[in-house]
This record gives sequence, structure tokens and C-alpha cells, in this order.
Amino acid sequence: MSNDYFNSDDSPNKTNSHLHLPSPIITRRNRTASTSERALGNPVETGKIKSFCREKGHGFVTPERGGEDLFVHISDIEGEYVPLPGDEVTYRLCPIPPKFEKNQAVHVRIVHLTREKHLKWDEPPPLHS
Repeated sequence: MSNDYFNSDDSPNKTNSHLHLPSPIITRRNRTASTSERALGNPVETGKIKSFCREKGHGFVTPERGGEDLFVHISDIEGEYVPLPGDEVTYRLCPIPPKFEKNQAVHVRIVHLTREKHLKWDEPPPLHS
């Protein structure tokens, strides 16, 4: 075999100048329209953010009506602020695949911020010492 075989365009060492590496800062991701549209038929519910990790891209909402905490994905949070525990939110329920036996919170909007300083999605997270 010639050396050309190992230096073909498919080489894993090839430099792809047209590729852009994503920023290490998670801002937002978009969920598919079908998932969001399916939830629009459900009533708006209220609850509070129990936890949210921007780096992991998810958290949990405690429903005001009681019941199990609901998973919330970063792509389902609307508005300009990163949520903090205690923030009051509205949301709609959306069944989680594959069995659709549990729900997650989608179309999540913060309606009352806690007193702590909130970061906007386009602000970098603080550096930990």
C-alpha cells in the first residue's frame, strides 16, 4: 500500500478548519418542535425550582399541587435568566418517552425570582476557586 492510503481525506488526524468547536459554556439548546407542540394542549401548572445545574443542562421542579418532582431540561426553560432553587415557575407537562408513564416540565417560565442574583443565559458562569 502507498502512503497515500494513510493520508487520505478520511484520516482522523485531518484538520477540519470548517468545524467549530462548541463553547464550553452551556447556554441553550432547542428541543424538537413535536415535543413542545404536544405539551401545548396541557394546562399551565405552577411550582418551584428545586434544583438546576447549568453545566449538566437539567434540574427539577417541585409541583405546587404536590406529587413527584419533575425533570426539566435546559432547552425547555424560556426567558432570559438561568433558574435558581426557589424560583417560582409556570410550566406544562409533557410525557417522557419511551413508555410515556412519567412527565417532565416543558415551556418553563420563571414568574418570580428569588432575591439571589440571577445570571442571564448569555453571561458566563462564575469561576469556582
